[in-house]
Amino acid sequence: MSSTTPGAWLIATVHRFAASAVGPPALLLAAAVAGFAWINIDAANYERIWSTVLSAGPSGFAVEHDLHGWVNDALMVLFFFAVGIEVKREMVVGQLRDPKVATLPVVAAAGGMIIPAILYVAVNGVGSGDASGWAIPVATDIAFTLGVLALLGRRVPVELRLFVLALAIADDVGGILIIAIFFADDISIPYLGLAVAIVALTVAMRISGLSSPAAFLPVGLMLWLALTEAGIEPTIAGVLLGLLTPALPVRGRDVIADLERVISPWVALIILPLFGLANAGVAIEASEVASAVTSPVALGVSMGLVVGKCLGITAATFWALRSGIGSLPETVDRRLIAPTSLLGGIGFTVALFVADLTFQDPEILGQAKLGVLTGSLTAGLLGTAWFLHASRAVASDDKG
Repeated sequence: MSSTTPGAWLIATVHRFAASAVGPPALLLAAAVAGFAWINIDAANYERIWSTVLSAGPSGFAVEHDLHGWVNDALMVLFFFAVGIEVKREMVVGQLRDPKVATLPVVAAAGGMIIPAILYVAVNGVGSGDASGWAIPVATDIAFTLGVLALLGRRVPVELRLFVLALAIADDVGGILIIAIFFADDISIPYLGLAVAIVALTVAMRISGLSSPAAFLPVGLMLWLALTEAGIEPTIAGVLLGLLTPALPVRGRDVIADLERVISPWVALIILPLFGLANAGVAIEASEVASAVTSPVALGVSMGLVVGKCLGITAATFWALRSGIGSLPETVDRRLIAPTSLLGGIGFTVALFVADLTFQDPEILGQAKLGVLTGSLTAGLLGTAWFLHASRAVASDDKG
């Protein structure tokens, strides 16, 4: 008879689900579908819930956001922190440690950002107000893309999964830099200076040998507040703190592993589903479907994700291979690159995030979100079908 208590069994089950390759993407998708259904069934209720204003902090220093803002600007800090520590680990002890191996996915990610942006601007017209949405289709969603590859099972070589992971990480770093550079409000120099001082304090704490997350929690909160008041996207705080996290053990303690054990379930099971629920709410009236589908914004986003990502990643990858600045493991057949690149067009999380930062007009924002949803779904379905066909051809040649 097992001596495991029900509480311990439940915690272990939650951690296994959060760590699985399929569970979190499925939950995120379900939340997004629920948000889409909710607003189209009862738009007034959906808007009322997410526009509820909540404040936190002592009187005179309280931070106020509606519920939608707390999810996007506060809870998503943990998501970007998780991305930051993953980048740090890969740079120090993972695949990105070897410069030549790291170069290929970085170059591929660059191509996968530039071409979608160009396509979007081409569709919307240079200089138009709507052309400001060029950043929406540039990022690949890590959770969904790796989830699709997990569903494809043994057809996907381990090395190809690592390539996609590195590409998605580089992609997200690029997306984060775009947010920091192009989506900052009127910047407050004093608060920006305070944020820089807090980062310097964090570095000093690291050099002193501190490794307890509890010691850095108030510093992280201060950095978030400073960036918020400075007019800079506050989720950048998560990335900065993630990159400052020690990737090597400190006094025998694997800090990143400890943090991931605590943070991953919250990010995978609560924060990302809440984000999907709060941001996939695109109201579609029957009379507006035709105009939304033909909208340059929606068309530019969906084309950027489906066509731009596939062309950009594929072209950049083969250019890097031919020029010799990057290399592909022998276990990865080149015929799998293009379908994998198409899967890179699944841009849900960061794309919706950037759309929310870009457009204030509800109608234009709805068109952009519709483009993200349709583009990501199309890229996922077509990419999966193409990958299955290509992998069968590769397997047949191997047997022959």
